[in-house]
Amino acid sequence: MWRSVASNGLTILIVLILVLGAIVSWGQRQYRGPGPLAQAICFKVDRGATMRSVSADLKGQGAISSESIFRTGADYSGKSGALKAGSFLVPERASMEMIVEIITRGGQSTCGIEVNYRIGVASSALEVRELDPATNRFVEVAAFAPGTDMAIPEAYKRARAQADARYRVILAEGVTSWQVVQELNAVDFMDGKVTKIPDEGTLAPDSYEVRAGDSRADLLARMEQAQAKILADAWAKRNPAVPLKTPEEALIMASIIEKETGIPQERKIVASVFENRLNKGMKLQTDPTVIYGVTGGKGVLGRGLRQSELRRETPWNTYVITGLPKTPIANPGRASIEAALNPADTNYLFFVADGSGGHAFAATLAEHNANVAKWRKLGADQKP
Repeated sequence: MWRSVASNGLTILIVLILVLGAIVSWGQRQYRGPGPLAQAICFKVDRGATMRSVSADLKGQGAISSESIFRTGADYSGKSGALKAGSFLVPERASMEMIVEIITRGGQSTCGIEVNYRIGVASSALEVRELDPATNRFVEVAAFAPGTDMAIPEAYKRARAQADARYRVILAEGVTSWQVVQELNAVDFMDGKVTKIPDEGTLAPDSYEVRAGDSRADLLARMEQAQAKILADAWAKRNPAVPLKTPEEALIMASIIEKETGIPQERKIVASVFENRLNKGMKLQTDPTVIYGVTGGKGVLGRGLRQSELRRETPWNTYVITGLPKTPIANPGRASIEAALNPADTNYLFFVADGSGGHAFAATLAEHNANVAKWRKLGADQKP
């Protein structure tokens, strides 16, 4: 009898072990296999959230099939206490194992709201973008100019209320230091009003990630450090034949190149024109320097230059003074700095706008005058 009971008990134990193994195997397949999510979602984990609350939210959004399996898998992998606050992109059919990894690995949020502040030469705009999980692309939902009478969009108010919203300041090539300070002071997501204008040319045009509440002065310091490194690196690799004696002179020349052309392939050619003129002792005669003498870098002139302004002596009027102007006339980008220190090898001394956004270059005054006449005639023919 006891032998029969023992045999039956052993059989039951084996069956239970097999059933348990089957259940574990099934659970592993559920945890590691494709999930039920039909379309990608942007999933938000709040500060202080627990794996229990997160699993309930995921189940409610159709991302997982079982809260208990999700939590058990997180426990088994040792990640239950590693939740990170933020907004995370959960792809369609993501497994529970993948979702646990996404919401515990840390780093920046991978979706949600993004605020880009673009500081441009003629205008600036604050853009609010949200990730469309279905396409995995950010879509602009609002844009406005800070510091104006424009109504603040609800999308921006929503972004300001979200702790995980990301912010970026994007500085265009050719803006002046005064413009940068004015625009930074106009936005409310940064702290500490700036009153001192950085030296012209010392801010590197680039894209800078910031956090809400960051110091404006600290951001300007980052821009200055970046520009100093760009200039030092370019100076170390300069063509020794360039007629620029110091890195500061290179920055001045780069700012002129930046304001004269926005076409990448023209920068080194424009640089060659001005440096050829310097080598010959000719005046640079470039309008952007005159404009800077009129405006002081405080905004856009918004009209053509007057003859009286072309004749007026200022430290920047290169129709009057010989050599480089007193200071840079804008903040040049890396490409213009590199062009100034490694110009193209040409004999050009003149150029004129060709009506298509580019320029026509010439080595002699006669060729230049012919180009000017040609483009004036073309402009006259195109008038209605």
